[in-house]
Amino acid sequence: MKQTMMAAQLAALAWMAAGPALAAPSAGQTYFERNCASCHTVDAAMGSRAGPGLFNVVGRKAAGVAGYNYTDALTRAGAAGKTWTREELDVFLRDPNKDVPGTAMPIGVPDAKQRAAVIAYLASQSGKAAAAPKAAAAGGDKAGSWTEDKPGDLHHITVDKLVQPYASESAGNGPKVAKRPDGAMPAVPKGFKVGFFAEDSGKARLPLRAPNGDILLAETSKGQITILRSRNGDKADNTSVFATGLSRPYGMAFWPSGANPKYLYVANVNSVVRIPYGVGDLKARGEPETIVEKLSDTTGGHTTRTLAFSKDDKTMFVSVGSATNVAAGIGNKPPVALPEWEKQHGLGGAWAEETDRATVLAFDADGKNRRNYANGLRNCVGMMVHPDTGDLYCSVNERDELGDNLPPDYITRVKQGGFYGWPWYYLGDHEDPRLKGIRPDLKGKAIVPDTLIQAHSAALGMVVYHAPAAAKNAFPKEYDGDIFLALHGSWNRGIRTGYKVVRVMMKNGAPTGQYQDFMTGMVLSDRDVWGRPAAVTVAADGALLVVDDAGGVVWRVTPEK
Repeated sequence: MKQTMMAAQLAALAWMAAGPALAAPSAGQTYFERNCASCHTVDAAMGSRAGPGLFNVVGRKAAGVAGYNYTDALTRAGAAGKTWTREELDVFLRDPNKDVPGTAMPIGVPDAKQRAAVIAYLASQSGKAAAAPKAAAAGGDKAGSWTEDKPGDLHHITVDKLVQPYASESAGNGPKVAKRPDGAMPAVPKGFKVGFFAEDSGKARLPLRAPNGDILLAETSKGQITILRSRNGDKADNTSVFATGLSRPYGMAFWPSGANPKYLYVANVNSVVRIPYGVGDLKARGEPETIVEKLSDTTGGHTTRTLAFSKDDKTMFVSVGSATNVAAGIGNKPPVALPEWEKQHGLGGAWAEETDRATVLAFDADGKNRRNYANGLRNCVGMMVHPDTGDLYCSVNERDELGDNLPPDYITRVKQGGFYGWPWYYLGDHEDPRLKGIRPDLKGKAIVPDTLIQAHSAALGMVVYHAPAAAKNAFPKEYDGDIFLALHGSWNRGIRTGYKVVRVMMKNGAPTGQYQDFMTGMVLSDRDVWGRPAAVTVAADGALLVVDDAGGVVWRVTPEK
């Protein structure tokens, strides 16, 4: 598999070098590579990634690819006779969840012209399918894997112990989301209990607590914001749709901070809007006002955009993940002289389709005065401003296809003007072998992150644990000030990792480098999982709420009384 990927990368570089002598990619191929290739491959030799391979897709039954490991919803559709004709693909890609309720495919292709181009491209991709993968890749490393997880376990990954690139094969080991077994519950440390705050919450991703205790959920695939309200705090009694018609909404923040915000800010996939808000509102008071019309020239690849405001409410931060895994196709030089480019886009800012990607952008609260705050953060999905120190934090999904244990994901304080390595380096001066020698000027300039997380864990949403005053379900004092982080789970690792919530240890307001398993037990086998933590927040009563976008549940963790 490693040789296949390297060959594909060399082919891409050869195409760029040859220029117009070779045929340019079709519109469908370009769309696929920018929007779909992070989860799917059309290379028969590579088989599955996070989602099933899409070679030979026209004419086969739904879920008919060898070793299919996505969702039971499409398996049932295939058993009922659904076959992927061009017409069926057109219906499915227009609105996947409407066509096959429960599918793991989160986003469709709403534009008819783009959809037709993608289908034409997929229809041209064929090859001999690889053998079905084993339950676990041979030689997979158990260290950091789900089989070793239990609440209370401590981890401390350090840069000096990193393995070499390609020390193991690069796996295509996406999870199959299975039904939660009857009676199964996540495991939490002794002295805690877990229950349901909300069920049937669909594929909600990011939560935000309102001043009155309401919980807002970003439902990215539906383009809407939902509010959960609880009378007693133990369970959501009321669900209301606050706003609809948004474009893949993810990040949310109230402004100004404090007890009486005037707006809910929402990060769409390529814009930022604000919606008039008053505490207790269940429906938006007015239409969204666009304050940032465009975040970047491209929207494919990583599509989550996270929002946070500085402690003084004057600066709005927006994280924008990379368009690709490792920017292999952008070429060796920016369109203008490098000093001029970095003057415009910041130290280590990438170019071409990666312009203003893998970055944190900063704006004034009204959306004006745009600037690049920090670069080289491949996909800062979790982002927050520490409520005590005012430091900006990112939890980052690092790159794939360098092996089971490389490079670690991480959580870190983000420095203004800082460069964190992507795509040319990782974790300091470790040069990515796929881009060797392109940016020697950046050696010594990449910042080493604060806390390293097991590679391919998919670190997403996080929160600093502070219980509100007089909270009846406050955690023990030793948890105060620590960070809870959701790990959504791996696809690019031979033996699965992640699928849990961890406690990032802090001391005097700074990460120590250690983290501890807190909520585990959602993996059934190295193929099947029934839960995927996507984000966390602290409820008004001090409970920890965990959004599980695979199980469609918001879990509630409290101390046992």
